[in-house]
Amino acid sequence: MSYVDPNKVTAPKRIVSDVHVVFDTHEIEGSWSVAQLKWDGKETVGIRWNGEPSGSGIGTPQARGVPTWFIVPEELQDAVLDKARELADGGRSALKAGYLQMARDSEREREAEEWSEGLIGDPARDQS
Repeated sequence: MSYVDPNKVTAPKRIVSDVHVVFDTHEIEGSWSVAQLKWDGKETVGIRWNGEPSGSGIGTPQARGVPTWFIVPEELQDAVLDKARELADGGRSALKAGYLQMARDSEREREAEEWSEGLIGDPARDQS
């Protein structure tokens, strides 16, 4: 076996449930993923290497030859989830935040408008 679909990593069955993959690099070299899941009934975050598309094995971690999740320490979960969501969004979150910040800067907006209006020129004056 090579790449393991993280949506199917539900072991140990009595402990892992409600796996929702937030980000998966899919079948590429060094494939990994992040998921929100329930571990023994508690909401948590897991991460794992999914295996190689052309290799053998089932990725890591694993227990007795069955793929499992590494549970991210609680102190790191928000940071891991935020970055995984940003990656899943194609990195557009940072770009969107930058645009919002620029839009809130009214002085910069005014200067940009004056500059762009200056590029247009006056067609009536240009014809004389």
